Amino acid sequence: GFLEDGILVQDVSRTRRRYLCSWAFPRDVMAVLPTELLCLLPGVPRVPGVPAARANRCLRVPRLFEAFDRCETRTGWPNAFRVAKLMLYLLLGIHWHGCLYFALSAHLGLGVDPWVCPSSTRPLRRYLHSFYFSTLVLAMVGDTPEPQREEEFLFLTAGFLLAVLGFATITGSISTVIINLSSAATAFYPDAGPVRRYLRARGVGGRLAGRVVRWHQHLRAQRKLPAEWEVLQHLPRGLQAEVAASVHLAALQRVGLFRSWEQGVLRQLVLRLRPQVFGPGEYVCRRGDVGREMYFIREGCLAVVAEDGVTQLAVLGEGLYFGEISLINIKGNMAGNRRTANILSIGYSDLFCLGKEDLAEVLAEFPCARAAMEAKGRELLLRMGQLDTGAEAAALVAEAEAERQLQGLEVALEGLQTRAARLLAQLEASALRMALRVQRLE
Repeated sequence: GFLEDGILVQDVSRTRRRYLCSWAFPRDVMAVLPTELLCLLPGVPRVPGVPAARANRCLRVPRLFEAFDRCETRTGWPNAFRVAKLMLYLLLGIHWHGCLYFALSAHLGLGVDPWVCPSSTRPLRRYLHSFYFSTLVLAMVGDTPEPQREEEFLFLTAGFLLAVLGFATITGSISTVIINLSSAATAFYPDAGPVRRYLRARGVGGRLAGRVVRWHQHLRAQRKLPAEWEVLQHLPRGLQAEVAASVHLAALQRVGLFRSWEQGVLRQLVLRLRPQVFGPGEYVCRRGDVGREMYFIREGCLAVVAEDGVTQLAVLGEGLYFGEISLINIKGNMAGNRRTANILSIGYSDLFCLGKEDLAEVLAEFPCARAAMEAKGRELLLRMGQLDTGAEAAALVAEAEAERQLQGLEVALEGLQTRAARLLAQLEASALRMALRVQRLE
């Protein structure tokens, strides 16, 4: 098949027509021609398996490179594939160099001096000697017999020069693989080194540095990815929603607030949620802080603690949410937009964070969810004594009065619009009568 506008086309007739009109077709035809039959012509040495007669097979090298590129872009282990490809190139280079060495030895005479290949009757013995000699030359070990003739000197010098180029290429390729491995890890997980050096430079004790190190170790051990939105930022928004939904949708559906919501709405909501990981003993929010986001518990346990930071008033588990009281406008809330409780992470907790603006957009689209949140918030405020029922009743009365006045204004506006329409109709009729009188007078 072939790609057309990014879609794989597997129609046989179209594939055949495209292939026959491409430059690859004549090259592939030349690569499969049985050129070794030329050895049967008169005047050609009758040596079986002449390598030069099969040189047209090298025309398939572009196909090999194309296959390598496709495998490298599709495999789940690209760095291991690069190392395997590099080892294949290395073995193939040694093999070809050994073949040239044996050809030169056969031309000079097998076994005529210590440098050339010995004249053994076993082909395997001669091949292994040639391969071993080429390995010593290309690895620049130097433990080779001293050359005796000009051809041997030239061949050995060319081999050393190729070895220098090969070593530079191998070193560069291996370093690239190592850099890719480290950069791939850095793209997903933050590095604890800069934070530790910063704390050491500022003279901060080792306890805080140990917490930072343990937090990074937890991220890597549990495969938490705090920088996943930076990874997905170059994708289209629709594809971002698909990827994020495939990763987080199951966890999002465990939240009680979202169980009755539609799949399409959750796919849009998941782009507004930001994953956050809190360590043991770390405060998610403190009482009195200004609330700018609410949290949904994906994994872990959190405790509602008293002011002493030890007494646990309640424990929040997976599927619950908190922090919405300071974001939504509950009438009679004496705390305003301040936090009403201290939330402490017992162990490592994985949370979803939703900002105030995003929450307002979601609640504007789903009034049922807003009503449910307000009901839960009123219940919590009543339990904590933070709800002024008198102020709430006054606010409800003021809201009803404002609604009544608004309805009165709407009725008055409709009356004014009706009178304005009548006046406009009378004006148009008077203008028409005046035009007819002027026409009769004329």
